[in-house]
Amino acid sequence: MSGEPQRGPRWLTGAGNVIRRAPLPRPKTAIRPDLPSMLHLLRPQEAPTGTGSAGVRLDERLEEGYALLRVIRAVGVDGRDGYRFQGWCGDLTVTCAAGPTRLTAPAVGLGNLTQRGEYPSEILRGIQHWSGNQGELADWINRARARHGTALRLIVWDDTGYELPWEAFWVPADRGHSLPGGLLGALLVLTRWTTVHDGSQGLPRATGECHGSVLAYLHRDMTDDSHVFTPYIHRTHPEMTSFLRALDATEQEDPTGLVYLGCHGTYGDTVMRLTLAERTWAEYNSQAMQVLDRDRSLVCLNACHSGRFVDNRGQGENALRGFAELFLRKGASGCIVTAGEVGNQEARLLIRRLVREVTGSPDSPVPETLRAFRAGALQDFGTLAEIPTTRNDDGQVDKVGQKRVMRLLYAFAFQYYGHPLTTLRLITEKGHSAWGGSP
Repeated sequence: MSGEPQRGPRWLTGAGNVIRRAPLPRPKTAIRPDLPSMLHLLRPQEAPTGTGSAGVRLDERLEEGYALLRVIRAVGVDGRDGYRFQGWCGDLTVTCAAGPTRLTAPAVGLGNLTQRGEYPSEILRGIQHWSGNQGELADWINRARARHGTALRLIVWDDTGYELPWEAFWVPADRGHSLPGGLLGALLVLTRWTTVHDGSQGLPRATGECHGSVLAYLHRDMTDDSHVFTPYIHRTHPEMTSFLRALDATEQEDPTGLVYLGCHGTYGDTVMRLTLAERTWAEYNSQAMQVLDRDRSLVCLNACHSGRFVDNRGQGENALRGFAELFLRKGASGCIVTAGEVGNQEARLLIRRLVREVTGSPDSPVPETLRAFRAGALQDFGTLAEIPTTRNDDGQVDKVGQKRVMRLLYAFAFQYYGHPLTTLRLITEKGHSAWGGSP
C-alpha cells in the first residue's frame, strides 16, 4: 500500500492525467558467471558458462519443458537506451538486438497503474502496442507452446530495470496449432528471476515444498489480512521490531512455510527511498533473517511497489536492488511481490484472494496458482477484443469500464520470483494441511 495519502482519482473525476512515477533506474547489467545452482534446471552433467556477457549461450541445456528468456540492457545503433533478449527452449531459440521497437518503454510498466495516473484502458492498449512490436518473441513463445502445451514453464530473467510487463504480454493466436491468444501470464506458467548478488546463485534453485506455519507482520491498516491465515498456525506481529526478531530466531521447533508482510511501501529513484512499513531497504538488508535461510520459506510482500528495482550506482555498485532480490538473497524459496500500488481497496481484496488460493492449493506449484488466478481475472473481464474506451459518447469518463480494466491489470501486477515448481503447504494446529475457503 502506498505511503502517500489517498486522493481522488483523476481519471474517475475526469481531470487531467498525471503519471506519479519516479525517474526510471538506469543500471547496466552486472557481468557474473552462472554458478552450479543453475543445474537444478539443466540436464545432468551440463554446466553453463554464464549468461551475463554478450557471447554466452545456454543453447539446449535447459531441461525438457522449460524455456528461459534472458533480457538485459543494451544500446541501439542510434545510441538510445533499450534492451536485447535471448530465449532458449531446447533447440528453439530467439535472439533480438536492441532496436527502435525495443526501447525503455516507460509507459507500459504497471507501476503506472494508479488512480491518479493514466487511464487503465490506455495502459492496456499501450501494452498491446508494445507486444505487437515483438513479433520474433511472440513467434518463439508459440513454437514452444506448440511443442510442450500446458506443461511449458517460462522463466523470464530480466535485469533491465525497465519494468516491462511480461505477465501481460499479448500473445497472438496460432490457429495452425490450435493455440489460443491472450495474455502470457494467463496462458502458461511464468516465473521471474533477477540477478541475486550473493555470489552463489544463477537461475532459481529447486527448493521443493515450503512447509510450516505463517510468520506475519500486519500494519494496523491491514489487520483484515489475518483472516486468510485463520485455518493455519500463524504468528502475527503488529510491530516490525518483534517481527524481525522472530524472523531471525531459529530456536523454535516448527518450520516457517510463509513469511507475509501486509504494510505500506514506497518507491523512489534511489535505494534509500525503498521502504516497507517505514523501514528502509538498508535496514532490512542489515538483518540476518536466519529463518529464511533455515526453512527456505515463501515470502509474500503485500505492499505497494514491493516488486520494483532501483539502480544502486548511488552507493557505488553496478547492480539492481529491490526487496525481491533482498529476500531471495536472504534465503527465501520465492517471493510474491507487486509491480506498483495496491492501495486501492479492490487491489487489496484481490491479493487477499490470491493468498487464499495459494495457501489453499498445497499440491499446486505457486506459479501455476498464479496463472490460474490471472486466467480467472481475464475470464471475469471478458474478451480482450472489446477494451473499454476512455469516454462514453456523452463525453463523460467511462468509470465503470476503467474500473474493469484496472481490476484486470491488478491481477497481472502480482509477480512471482522463484522456481516454477515451488509449492506451499501450511500446517494447522493438529499438524495437518488445510485448504482455504472460497474468497
